[in-house]
Amino acid sequence: MGQAPVVYGQSERPPRGDYSRAASDYTCAQDYASYTETDHDTYRRLHARQSALLPGRACAEFIAALPSLGPHKRIPRFEDINARLMPATGWQIVGVPGLIPELAFFELLAERRFPVTDWIRTPAEFDYIVEPDIFHDLFGHVPLLFNPVLADYVQRYGQGGIKAHRLGACEMLARLYWYTIEFGLIREAGGLRAYGAGILSSGGELVHAVESPEPRRLPLSVERAMRSRYRIDSYQQTYFVIDSLQQLFDMTDGDFAPLYAQLRALPEFAADGSEAPPVRPAPPGPRTPA
Repeated sequence: MGQAPVVYGQSERPPRGDYSRAASDYTCAQDYASYTETDHDTYRRLHARQSALLPGRACAEFIAALPSLGPHKRIPRFEDINARLMPATGWQIVGVPGLIPELAFFELLAERRFPVTDWIRTPAEFDYIVEPDIFHDLFGHVPLLFNPVLADYVQRYGQGGIKAHRLGACEMLARLYWYTIEFGLIREAGGLRAYGAGILSSGGELVHAVESPEPRRLPLSVERAMRSRYRIDSYQQTYFVIDSLQQLFDMTDGDFAPLYAQLRALPEFAADGSEAPPVRPAPPGPRTPA
């Protein structure tokens, strides 16, 4: 049965993607025959640009795992990646037509199934695209799913998301996802490095996050991250830094329910790290994870 598209973040524009192809869990087969030579060339050029930027900026675990995506001259086939990913960490990637509701997203992660958008941006969107496409999802997220620690963390996030959905706490948990899996930094012997997919898949943000003197870089605090708003239309003004992927896993061990109740009574922080003024609650409706 076809699914309705999901509104992304603050935008009222429905995302692209053919949701009539989606099953009840929002997954769909990768329509590989639909990719044009322009699509394959866009993927190849994006991969080449980002790969050249990685040394000295991406974490060692990501660089080590990137070849697991396979040849990069054409868009990879999901089944080829799964043939390597499943034996490595028990994960598989599944196609989706675009952004999906948060509960469906959480349920897929809890099952160790990572949703990957199956369409790619146009050449005009080479440097920036509002919503995730196949390059962001594959290049940014999938390599670290070959890492056992990060793979277990992402599944735990999905399991926690199902609980957060029942508790009305998805906004707080989405912020943790944003500041770790999407825009997290890690401290290595050589200095700061990126492990977040939103950084690793962006030419401009990768340099900004690791090298610019402008943003705040704070040691990761789960409580602080859950209280911190973020921007989807500009480089981040605040990043959170971990010392290891194991530390990230250990910091999220346990039940967040008491923490959600505690944080609801505390003020939030703006994207620039300053204390934010109160805002009215958002009206109910479909939401997407960061």
